[in-house]
Amino acid sequence: MGSAAHILVVEDNPHVTGAMRLLLESAGHRVSLADGVASAVAVCRTDPPSLMLLDLTLPDGDGLDALAILRGAGDQVPMTVALTGDAGRDTRARCLAAGCVDVLLKPVPVRTLLVRVAALLDQRPPTGGFAAPPA
Repeated sequence: MGSAAHILVVEDNPHVTGAMRLLLESAGHRVSLADGVASAVAVCRTDPPSLMLLDLTLPDGDGLDALAILRGAGDQVPMTVALTGDAGRDTRARCLAAGCVDVLLKPVPVRTLLVRVAALLDQRPPTGGFAAPPA
């Protein structure tokens, strides 16, 4: 990868966003933060990320609403990994159906996060944006 990937972390807990920013920046990525659905949509429209790490429980709605809003407006939908504390099978299926390429259970171990992010960024399409989940 020639230049730093842009990663958007969508999370309303400032301790989590601070730790993720530090971790991802130390791995060489450029990181933007959003604390809700509206701010995530705004960042995606003004500075499209290569990858979005998306919490599902946000103060202004379900994190997956951000994907629906972007898609409904014809905007580019970034490759997205859902972050959730809900280990239920229905949650995973709902996230994948909404267009997420993966679902990680919080708290995500540091190594797991870094390995998964690196693997996804290595597989991203040359133009960036949404990549379909593996069949």
